[in-house]
Amino acid sequence: MLQTCRPHSIHSIKDEVRALVDRGSIGRAAQIYSLARFFGDRDWHSVEELLEDNEYLLRDHVCDLIGHESWQND
Repeated sequence: MLQTCRPHSIHSIKDEVRALVDRGSIGRAAQIYSLARFFGDRDWHSVEELLEDNEYLLRDHVCDLIGHESWQND
């Protein structure tokens, strides 16, 4: 379960989700609602409201939430 800051901010949610993707815990193509398993029941309700307030739909993909990532060439 993720350790989330209270109160939640959209930036802290994005950072936590980006960390999940980096660890391979969830794929970029997964839908946002699949993030619920990483948050406690109490936390998920407030996270869900925050996402909706910021115009994210739970059926959107995780990559829509974390946005642009920059990659360095080897």
